[in-house]
Amino acid sequence: MELNSSFWTLIKTKMKSRNDNNKLLDTWLDPIEYVNTTGSTERPRLILGVPNALHQYFVIENLQDKIYSEISDTYGRPFEVEFSITGSKVNAHIETSTTHEEPFGGTEILQAQLARAQSNQTTQQRSGGPDTLNSELTFSTFVVGKNSEFAHAASFNVARNPGSDDYNPLYIYGPVGMGKTHLLHAAGNYIRDQYQHLRITYISAERFMNECISAIRRHEMDKFRQKYRENSDILLVDDVQFIARGEAVQEEFFHTVNSFIDSRKQVILASDRMPKDIHGLEDRSRTRLERGLIADITMPDLETRIAILRYKAEKYNIRLPEDVVNYIARISKRSIRELEGNLKKVKMFSELQGLPIDFELVKRILSHHETQSTISVEEIMKIVADHFKVRILDLKSSTRAKPIVVPRQIAMYLIKKFLDKSLVDIGKAFGGKDHTTVMNALDRVKSLQAADQDFSKDIEDLETRIHNITGV
Repeated sequence: MELNSSFWTLIKTKMKSRNDNNKLLDTWLDPIEYVNTTGSTERPRLILGVPNALHQYFVIENLQDKIYSEISDTYGRPFEVEFSITGSKVNAHIETSTTHEEPFGGTEILQAQLARAQSNQTTQQRSGGPDTLNSELTFSTFVVGKNSEFAHAASFNVARNPGSDDYNPLYIYGPVGMGKTHLLHAAGNYIRDQYQHLRITYISAERFMNECISAIRRHEMDKFRQKYRENSDILLVDDVQFIARGEAVQEEFFHTVNSFIDSRKQVILASDRMPKDIHGLEDRSRTRLERGLIADITMPDLETRIAILRYKAEKYNIRLPEDVVNYIARISKRSIRELEGNLKKVKMFSELQGLPIDFELVKRILSHHETQSTISVEEIMKIVADHFKVRILDLKSSTRAKPIVVPRQIAMYLIKKFLDKSLVDIGKAFGGKDHTTVMNALDRVKSLQAADQDFSKDIEDLETRIHNITGV
């Protein structure tokens, strides 16, 4: 069975047969078109086209898991899905219902219209499209705080003097949405402006991996090596944690990094974890990454979030009262990306409704954040690991030993329940597990809860601990 247009038609038909709310599916599922199938034969990527950013947001938030589940049941082998904005077949019903029928509820529809639009470029870059530098992400547009001053200084020094032995490779790590990618682009943009003769390559580790696998299959490794080792002077790699997925890819990545460093060519890497915490990474690769300069970047404190918000508001020409600035900064605790997203929600709601931005309006738009869990994925993992006397590293590992598998499945279940992360995001948090593994874990936990009282008591105890932390 191939992932093609006929296959996607079959999936849509099966989803409709299982769902009573055909109006919802007519509105949001029908306009999704088959575009292409890329990737390897072992793990093909199904590219599905959606009309616009609003449609992309709704599908990812409300239908993505159902689509993954249906494809998994039908296809039965590893796969990936990407929802790409094509602009075709804009659904007129969506346009009218946005104003009049409000198909998914009150202010949520206005908030949803922008929630993912700003991430479109990043999504395209990480999905295998051309990886290019974003000219807007520079050192001058990066708001420095105590959380990021060392990472910023290190990136700037590298950009001023690329190839220095003291800063090669530069390895920036920290949670998602903290500004690592911004610093990668900022360094690349500075080098491009100051050293115009240098050839810069910016790429996600996932794309490096896919290209490497494709080159191996086609016996084109010489061409691959020439592209990355000979035709480039600066190597910028995002999401390095994905390199650990394959031994052959690690081999090429190790020699590519070595080649750059030996030639005094600069390498800058970004990841969501330290090299020692990337499960499956070979010792020699880990040692090589740790040999340069490591800089961390964390969530900014309240004062820095306020400064970032003021800068963003000025950039988007939004006038915010001081109490609104403080409120948005206070509730946006997870990432800078969340901070900017909340600002854009307020802007869009104000413009669509023709209302001035004041404290009461903003509180109404973002009220769900006040009751929303502020616990993180790592914190839930730690709670589960402590309860079962295992390590977080074990939960992220590939071991199938029962003393690890059961806590891992419980952690996945709790993350889904309290944070409502997608199956794909949960899988990534656990060392790059497949979404089908997460789906099976959720089903297994629910089954054991009903059949085993001791197991159910463990779940209750863990949920109580999470409730005590979040207050919800």
